[in-house]
Amino acid sequence: MKIQKDTVVTLTLKVADHLGRLIEASKEPMALLIGGYGNTLPAIEEALEGQEKGFATTLDLSPEKGFGERDESKVRTLAKKDFPPGVKVGGQLELREGNGEGGSGEFQLYNVTKIKGDTVMLDANHPLAGMSLKISLKVVSVRAASAEEVAHGHAHGDHGHHH
Repeated sequence: MKIQKDTVVTLTLKVADHLGRLIEASKEPMALLIGGYGNTLPAIEEALEGQEKGFATTLDLSPEKGFGERDESKVRTLAKKDFPPGVKVGGQLELREGNGEGGSGEFQLYNVTKIKGDTVMLDANHPLAGMSLKISLKVVSVRAASAEEVAHGHAHGDHGHHH
């Protein structure tokens, strides 16, 4: 079966920086619903389109095709006293963006990147933003998505989402 909109692709994935240093590798195959549902990068979906089980490739992605350029306006420093006890580097916090002028009032997810003295540094950029990446993938299987998967916008079952 060819990979197209509303198919579920099970694949293995490795992500490395532009020098080939491994950043992440899937321990188990992962299932993705293909078709613009936001389950993976558009560049990965484009590379998979029309392929079949056994297809393997390595993509060289610029930051624009990967997780975007870093946006320094998404970096904030706040007083440690304003955080709950136990805040740690690597943790995540969801903060409302200013309710008044210039703020959307929307919630934004921040990663705690540094704690120095009485200040906590937060970054809402994706951890891989600004990086050129090498993404290697191998298709393990392809199947038609169920109506429920399409309605939910993600793969279910083995290697997919469980409700």
